[in-house]
Amino acid sequence: MIVEIAVNNPTWGQERVADELSLKLGILVSPRTVRNYWPHDLDAGPRRASSQRWMTFVRNHANSILACDFAVVVTAHFRVLYVLVVMEVGTRRILHCNVTSHPTALWTAQQFLETIPSDHGYRFLIHDRDSIFSEQVDEAVQGFGLKVLRAPQANAYCERLIGTIRRECLDLGPDFPARGLYGMKRGV
Repeated sequence: MIVEIAVNNPTWGQERVADELSLKLGILVSPRTVRNYWPHDLDAGPRRASSQRWMTFVRNHANSILACDFAVVVTAHFRVLYVLVVMEVGTRRILHCNVTSHPTALWTAQQFLETIPSDHGYRFLIHDRDSIFSEQVDEAVQGFGLKVLRAPQANAYCERLIGTIRRECLDLGPDFPARGLYGMKRGV
């Protein structure tokens, strides 16, 4: 029965087959038991959407991938600002950067409208699972012809850029109050 279900439903995994057997037939089996009876020819077939690893994918498509992320910045007056950074992965070029105190889905979608040219060659947009990137934003980006990749661990490109921005532009050093505008000690 497991073999028949697996062959008739090639997109289902072992856990789904175990759940179906349990819910519809009352047969309680674990996914591990299903794996023991799983047909071997399905493992070599086209079950996976892609056979390449993440780094291979990024290397192959780097010039057509955009990465974006929000950085949170606290001002000298203790206001919280959100900085949206959009970068091209292949060239590491910053395409767009803008700041707001209240990011909304409409504002974020507008930033992508300003960022992505009409004759672009981009195919993918990487962002994390932050709630700021809502379904409305993803739909707007897909309207530009981009496929959205929600990659919480794989958005290292934009995370690295934001870390550099923090260190180089926003970190004023351990003795900030003792320094003047140009980083020199007061009284010198």
